[in-house]
Amino acid sequence: MSVWRLLKFETYNAFMNMAIDEAVLRARIEDRVSNSLRFYRWKPSAVSIGKFQKIENEVQLENCRKYGVDVVRRISGGGTVYHDFEDEITYSVVLGRENPSAMDITAVYSQVYAGIAEALKILGISADFSQGDERNCPNLTVKGKKISGSAQSHKSGVVLQHGTVLLDVDLEKMFTLLRVPWAKTCMDVVNVAKHKITSIRKELGKAVSIEEVNDALVKGFRNALNMEVVHGELTSYEKGLAEKLCREKYATDEWNFDGKSQLD
Repeated sequence: MSVWRLLKFETYNAFMNMAIDEAVLRARIEDRVSNSLRFYRWKPSAVSIGKFQKIENEVQLENCRKYGVDVVRRISGGGTVYHDFEDEITYSVVLGRENPSAMDITAVYSQVYAGIAEALKILGISADFSQGDERNCPNLTVKGKKISGSAQSHKSGVVLQHGTVLLDVDLEKMFTLLRVPWAKTCMDVVNVAKHKITSIRKELGKAVSIEEVNDALVKGFRNALNMEVVHGELTSYEKGLAEKLCREKYATDEWNFDGKSQLD
């Protein structure tokens, strides 16, 4: 049974959330910490774009400013995601080189999604792993509708996978903030997306608390990955690095608009 560090469930803004994920990745590369599991929320709500995307093609920037929604670029690939403070938990997994599956992208996705699927099962929802395609990262679906998506970053034999678990979803709000080139109106996208996206609340027909979902996620990962979970905190190294990354990378226009940083 492998031993994993479980970080405290906390809430940060978009820039610090992404800075912490990268700081944990770097610390794991340097063997300063063990494999780590983290669950977190975004306040204020935010939009994150994939490392290789162009922000002007993906985000309704004026609407984000209007509604106080942060916009940040991830170090992972994948597409644009709206992170709602009330209706989502984001997970982050950092898996080290000693695990052979860390070298296999699909194996990592399958392993991580097994934990989420087990959590949803605890809550009363049956979910299936979808391998995705050339345009979409692997995801987790319920009756063909996506309930959890994610993206990865690989560096020096260590993988970071982070992604979403939707407690509820307001598609009209989501697509007021995201840019979809083919759509003439927000409702054009909503009418398509309602057949492709679901949430815990929609599947259960009732609201489930953040705390209940977080507890289920911890149990789900522990059971599915046969891991021993040890509660821990960020090290002083990770905290200091995260603060530097937040200030000098993730909160800068150079990174968010151009994908460039002096810290890479």
